[in-house]
Amino acid sequence: MNIECIYICPEPSADQVLREKIELVAGQGIIGDRNYGLSKWPGQNLTLIEAEVIEAFIQEQNLKYDLSITRRNIITRGVRLNDLVGKEFMVGEVRLRGVELCEPCSSLGNALSSSSLPPKNVVERFHRRGGLRADVLTSGAIVGGAKIVGID
Repeated sequence: MNIECIYICPEPSADQVLREKIELVAGQGIIGDRNYGLSKWPGQNLTLIEAEVIEAFIQEQNLKYDLSITRRNIITRGVRLNDLVGKEFMVGEVRLRGVELCEPCSSLGNALSSSSLPPKNVVERFHRRGGLRADVLTSGAIVGGAKIVGID
């Protein structure tokens, strides 16, 4: 299995919502997600992150197990997302293009900081491990448990 879980966020600052299946529209993103239809920058359609990265952070910080803490859409397992930058790949029936690394921002730093871990250190911890921004090239569905298959 490559897709561990899927989240959408209907509105900015709202809680992430776990989904078993999402519908995507080419060039628009995930139907029902806060970034649907936005194109302020390439890769805004969809974000992915490795479950292993989140789990390591949770363990290091002794946090409650919650894969939604980074606010990414798709949580993968067993996939090196950094290797997909600049490449096309399939997730289920949807073709995606890895645009760039989803580097951590101050919002993530603030959200995951604690008295023992300042926001700056959170950002440093997720540098080059914050996931992948992807463009949606074809419309279709992605379901939990779907495989990621390289095309390039």
